[in-house]
Amino acid sequence: MADIQEQLAALTRGTTDVIPAHGLEAKLRRSADTGKPLVVKLGLDPTAPDIHLGSAVVLRKLRTFQDLGHQVVVIIGDFTAMIGDPTGKSETRKPLSRDEIADNARTYAEQYCRILDADRTQVRFNSEWLGAMDFGEVIHLASRMTVAHVMGRDDFANRWRDGQSIGLHELLYPLCQAYDSVVIGADVEMGGTDQLFNIMAGRTLQGQWGQDPQIGMFMPLLVGTDGTQKMSKSLGNYVGITEPPDAMYGKILSISDELMRSYFELATSVPMQEVEGLLAQAESGALNPKDIKRRLAREIVAIYHGDAAAAAADAEFERVHARGDIPSDMPEIPLPDHIVKDGRVWSCRLLVGIGLASGTGEARRLIQQGGVSIDGVRINSPDAELEADALHGAIIKVGARRFLRIL
Repeated sequence: MADIQEQLAALTRGTTDVIPAHGLEAKLRRSADTGKPLVVKLGLDPTAPDIHLGSAVVLRKLRTFQDLGHQVVVIIGDFTAMIGDPTGKSETRKPLSRDEIADNARTYAEQYCRILDADRTQVRFNSEWLGAMDFGEVIHLASRMTVAHVMGRDDFANRWRDGQSIGLHELLYPLCQAYDSVVIGADVEMGGTDQLFNIMAGRTLQGQWGQDPQIGMFMPLLVGTDGTQKMSKSLGNYVGITEPPDAMYGKILSISDELMRSYFELATSVPMQEVEGLLAQAESGALNPKDIKRRLAREIVAIYHGDAAAAAADAEFERVHARGDIPSDMPEIPLPDHIVKDGRVWSCRLLVGIGLASGTGEARRLIQQGGVSIDGVRINSPDAELEADALHGAIIKVGARRFLRIL
């Protein structure tokens, strides 16, 4: 294992909090003295099977633990998923079926092994112990946590105040996932800042079982490509770790300059001293921020697709965007018959019909912003009518990186 201070520096990079503050160092020293690796826990409810850069932040920190010789335990919450994590929810979540849970768990396993070392990752399903409890054992477990404690969490308190229903089963969620920590004897539990209550509940329960309470390590929620909200598939502001290299590269280039530092820190392993130097050069004008962002995009693509794919994506960007060429490969689609009227097509309806806009309102905004062109000629008016016959074989470009050829 590395020196304690070196481990601390690597493990605390990008963290928002470590609770208690000096607890991690004490655990690391004990590990070094005994030669016993720390047990590092991450609980995953298999409710959203597509992992993106935001959800990968915690997984990458787990990989750092692995690289330092510690034991990672991923707990798939196949039992707790039937309750549904109430964190951040304003209403009771619909429980997942066992088939949905099984399908999502398989997909999760395929994706997290793109980041974690599969040979050094222990995977447990919490139905192993929670599903084996009889009702008496459930009551005994429930006696370990008070209603006042559970109602202290903001989401429950807010729903109670607003007169919204709270299912009794929801109150059991933090208790169940806290018991996971007791079963595996977790030394550290990782999570996003939204998991503070759940992770601290694990510390409480471990103390009642006579265990040395786990350390809570919290990672920030990565802001999505929109620059405002946390990265989320439902918000469409995500970068999936299984996306093709060109798509991943293009999405990274679309982020604002202000997000570059956090993306370097949370989504790459580039030393922060080097990152700060690059950003300082950008601020002084010695470097173009676009060049730094291209470095960021290459680093991220290389993590998930390899150095060759990252170099190819960068070269394609240079060819298409810097030199004004068209992509060597792009989607192709027939002109939908239903959008043609009297041999003509309304420009906004065209964008919607071929899937480059979600509705005519968005299409109108794209055209008004000057972001739509056909065969290199910009459409200047959202009211423009186009000859249908002239569209066959045409290349539609929307924004800086979306191309489509009409057959």
